[in-house]
Amino acid sequence: MSARLEDRAAITEVIAAYAHAIDRRRWDMMPQLFHDDATFGFGIIQGDWRGFVEQAKGVIDPCLITQHQLGQTLIGFEGEDIAHCETYMTAMHTVPAGYPTTEVFPDKGKTYSAVIAGRYVDRFEKRANKHGGEWRIAHRSGIYDWREYRELEGIDLSELPEGSCGYHDDRDPSTPAVTRWRGS
Repeated sequence: MSARLEDRAAITEVIAAYAHAIDRRRWDMMPQLFHDDATFGFGIIQGDWRGFVEQAKGVIDPCLITQHQLGQTLIGFEGEDIAHCETYMTAMHTVPAGYPTTEVFPDKGKTYSAVIAGRYVDRFEKRANKHGGEWRIAHRSGIYDWREYRELEGIDLSELPEGSCGYHDDRDPSTPAVTRWRGS
């Protein structure tokens, strides 16, 4: 029982680290989350995980802000080294006027919020490595359940004191929490 709890904790941590990596634009974390031959599919983003990262940069980096909230996660094990997971998520994106990837979010000519609710449906595999074994994503499918666009007000945080907002670099207070994921 204890080993299975450790497996669940390891898988859940990878899922959380993925959301962190997307929101903080810490693309250097992705190799620690996906197996080398992993595949990914979510809307127009399809292919291997490296291609996903390049496509995701084109979708996420132009956004002013993103935040992925994770909900319940169900994990079903198939033997000792395969797990099938479903994780609910809500992703908020602040989309600026002139947004370039209009297949994902329309350019409305003004800043707005795009909220996507859906699920990550993953196949995790525990594969041998120098540490014994490690759970990583072998395949991820993103599923849309709904989305909506919202008008925004009060999004400018520039007048808040230094350190009271999140950053997309190592100034972010979360940096020590993700050191191991970043290969540092």
